[in-house]
Amino acid sequence: MKNKYRKLKLSILLQTVLVTAFTVLVCGIIMEFVVDGIYNDIFSKAFIKVMTIFHMEEAKAIEIYWRLIGHNKTFFIILGFLLLFALFFYASLSRITKYLDQIGEGIDNIISDNSQPVHMVAELKPMEQQLNEIKATIKRQERESLETEQKKNDFVVFLAHDLKTPLTSIVAYLTMLETQPDMSVEERARYTHISLEKANRLGELINEFFEITRFNLQEIKLEPSEWNVSRLLEQLADESYGVLQAKSLNCVVDAEEGLEIYADADKLVRVFDNLLRNAVSYCYPNTSIRIQAKKVNKNIEIIFANNGDTIPAHKLRMIFEKFYRADESRSSSTGGAGLGLAISKEIVELHGGSIYAESEQNRIKFIVVLPGKEEAVENEILTRGRRAPGSKTGRRKGQQQKPDKGNLG
Repeated sequence: MKNKYRKLKLSILLQTVLVTAFTVLVCGIIMEFVVDGIYNDIFSKAFIKVMTIFHMEEAKAIEIYWRLIGHNKTFFIILGFLLLFALFFYASLSRITKYLDQIGEGIDNIISDNSQPVHMVAELKPMEQQLNEIKATIKRQERESLETEQKKNDFVVFLAHDLKTPLTSIVAYLTMLETQPDMSVEERARYTHISLEKANRLGELINEFFEITRFNLQEIKLEPSEWNVSRLLEQLADESYGVLQAKSLNCVVDAEEGLEIYADADKLVRVFDNLLRNAVSYCYPNTSIRIQAKKVNKNIEIIFANNGDTIPAHKLRMIFEKFYRADESRSSSTGGAGLGLAISKEIVELHGGSIYAESEQNRIKFIVVLPGKEEAVENEILTRGRRAPGSKTGRRKGQQQKPDKGNLG
């Protein structure tokens, strides 16, 4: 990196040497022919003549000449050298300022919609490469932003259309229940059950609207405090009993004791809930979902594993992108807005951790790596959050407040 602008350094050095050499040459000529040469007497006689014009005696004029000039030749030589050097160096700066002009033109190229790459002289090739990389990055981000916005708009249109289906069914079945009071108990129970299912689906679609709005308009803020991971995961599994039973699933939590983290528990519950629901949606019926938590060095590793169709490698690379779903059927009952994993990734990274997925041989794993409590506090990785009021003071170690799953945003 230190030799990155070697050509530029050599070019400026060469110009400086040439200016210095030219200045020395000019000063030498002046010394040879003016100060100590044939023009010295002409200059001194001219000075004395000018002084006598102003009615000064010749002897006095000669005395003044020697006092001001004759005895101070060294000073005037140095002054003349500096003035000449400044003049010549200023003239040579036009070449150096061309470099700045080229950098300015390169920046203008980036700001404008010009599709042509930035071109600069050989001395500025490293700068040319950096500006072209910046330009490519900006263009890529603009393209990704437009694609994300288009995906969001498409999902909004799809969801708006899908809202009509369960709403129409709910109205129809409720109308039948109201207008047919003599309906049999079995039939009434069946219509009530169908209406409830449609209402639940309508609620899911409405929540997806809120997810899209919150993800785009609200920056996630953290309120960290001390939490026990094992209890957090066990609590999550217990509260998901109804969802698991719907597909005859079993959830096994295998977590080491005493796994402490300094984190925003509400936000992490949202991450773990997203991963568990994702496992429920894409696992085989009558199987088990396994949640493991263990300490690896100074970090804590949480794994959500389930049996399901193997996710291809190209989908695994995209699975944490906004609005992306491994299930491409938008009308599927398991298909959400594609924000759960994207939000989970952002929350985990805000905690200084990482999240990734693996899938092979009909086995799917989501791995979350979080810094342990000591590591998180020591490195102050939660700089974007603020301490939850009363999160530690007056609370014994291991005694926790139940996270509010209704306030996860």
